[in-house]
Amino acid sequence: MFEKSTWIRLPRNVVVGHGVRSEVVDVIDDLHLQGRPLFVTSPTPREVAAAPIAADFEAAGIEPAIVTIEEATFDAVERVIETAEAEEAAYLVGIGGGKAIDIAKMASHHLEMGFLSVPTAASHDGILSNRGSVPNGDSRHSVAAEPPLAVVADTGILADAPWELTTAGCADIISNYTAVMDWRLAKRLKDVEYSEYAAALSEMTAEILVDNADLIRPGLEESAWVVTKALMSSGVAMSIAGSSRPASGAEHLFSHQLDRLAPGAALHGHQVGVGSIMSAYLHGGDRGIWRDIRDALASIDAPTTAAELGIDDETVIEALTTCHEIRDRYTILGDGMNERAAREVATKTGVIS
Repeated sequence: MFEKSTWIRLPRNVVVGHGVRSEVVDVIDDLHLQGRPLFVTSPTPREVAAAPIAADFEAAGIEPAIVTIEEATFDAVERVIETAEAEEAAYLVGIGGGKAIDIAKMASHHLEMGFLSVPTAASHDGILSNRGSVPNGDSRHSVAAEPPLAVVADTGILADAPWELTTAGCADIISNYTAVMDWRLAKRLKDVEYSEYAAALSEMTAEILVDNADLIRPGLEESAWVVTKALMSSGVAMSIAGSSRPASGAEHLFSHQLDRLAPGAALHGHQVGVGSIMSAYLHGGDRGIWRDIRDALASIDAPTTAAELGIDDETVIEALTTCHEIRDRYTILGDGMNERAAREVATKTGVIS
C-alpha cells in the first residue's frame, strides 16, 4: 500500500526543430504568460539567440530585460533575483548553455515564478530537469528547483555550437548507465527510494546514444536532434524520480572531486564520461559494459583517458580515493577505495597509463 503521494512536475510544452527560436513568443502566448520577461543569458548566447529573441518580443510590443552572467555562482543567482525584482519581471527565460539555464532555474524557484529554457548547446541534462548545479568554493552543489514551463530547442543553433559541448552532453547521457547501476545497488543495500520507471527511462536514454554513437557528427542537425531528445529524456527521468539519482552516481562524485582538485581542466560531461568507464568496470569487471561505454565515447570524440581530459594520473587516483566523501549518496565506491584498488581500475580501463 502506498503511503504518500508523488508530484511529478514536467514542462507543458517542448518545441524542438530547425528555426524554432522564432517561436518563443508563440510559446509564451500559449502558456498565457503576461508581463515583462527577464532574459538570463551569457555573452556568446546573447549574440546568437537572446538578441534576436528580444527583437521578436519587441516586435510583439514586449520589451524584455536582459541580464548577462559570466559564471554560474550563487552570487549570479542573487544578481538575477535582484534584477528580476528591480525590473518587475513576471517570468524568466534562460537562454544559453548549462550555466544560464541553471541560474535562471534556481532564481525562478526562489522568486516563485515560471521560466522557459532555451538551450544554445546540448551540453548537459539540465535543459529540462528539476535540478540546478552551481559551484561553491571548491565543491559543486546540486539544488532542487522547478523544471521549466517550456523548452524551445532550435536544432540549427545547437548544431552550430562548439562540438566539444555536444560531446560533453553525449558523455553526460552515456554515464546514466552507471548512475542507474549505483541507484539499484543503493536500493538493494540501503533501501533508498527507487523508481523503476525513472531508472528504465534513464537507462534507455543512455542505450540510444551508445547504439547511435557512430551517427553523431559535428554540424549535423540530425545529431543535435538525437542528443537533445536524449538530454530531455534524462531530465524527465530526474523529475519523475524527484532527485538526480537516475543520472548521477559514482561517476558524478568523481567529476565533482576533479572540479576541486583540477578546477576548469575539463568539461563536466567529459569528466563523468571517464568516471563512468571506471565505475562500470567496478560493477562488472572485465565482463561488464565498460568497454562499450569507452568505445561509444571514443567514437564521438569524447575523452576516455586522463591525458585527454588534461588531468595527470595522480589527480585521477586522488579523486577516486576521496570522492566518496563528497556527499551522502551510496554508490559502488561504498566507503571508499584504497590507492592500490584505484590505480588498478584506472590502469585496467586505460584511463591512466
